[in-house]
Amino acid sequence: MDDFDRRLIALLRLDGRMPIAVLAQKLQASRGTVQKRLDRLISSGAVRGFTVRTRQELDETVLRAVMGVRTSSKKPAALIKALNGIPEVVSLYTTNGVWDYIAELRAESLADLDRALREVRSIDGVASTETSILLGAV
Repeated sequence: MDDFDRRLIALLRLDGRMPIAVLAQKLQASRGTVQKRLDRLISSGAVRGFTVRTRQELDETVLRAVMGVRTSSKKPAALIKALNGIPEVVSLYTTNGVWDYIAELRAESLADLDRALREVRSIDGVASTETSILLGAV
């Protein structure tokens, strides 16, 4: 991946629906070049898909938090399925160190966040958790 690919991906992160013609103009390249590069990024797996940013993701009034989850489960697939089944859990990552998983949560209110935290803690195999509410980007 070179600088051109990185700039193309950066533009697509801003707007995944940006037309090829607009991308070409912004990158000062031909439409064919941009299309060929994008096709190559997709076929190589460097770009795995395009997504939608929902209002909730852009809304600064939505509570965001990260939760470290330590497990005692011998059945990680069931635990992962249960965690991903909680609507407030918007992403889940494996990690190293003290925590087995890091969950990103989004909630409309403190009551919704509290309910989601209790739901996570009640999952069979969750040994302990630690949650930090994200206050602001710096």
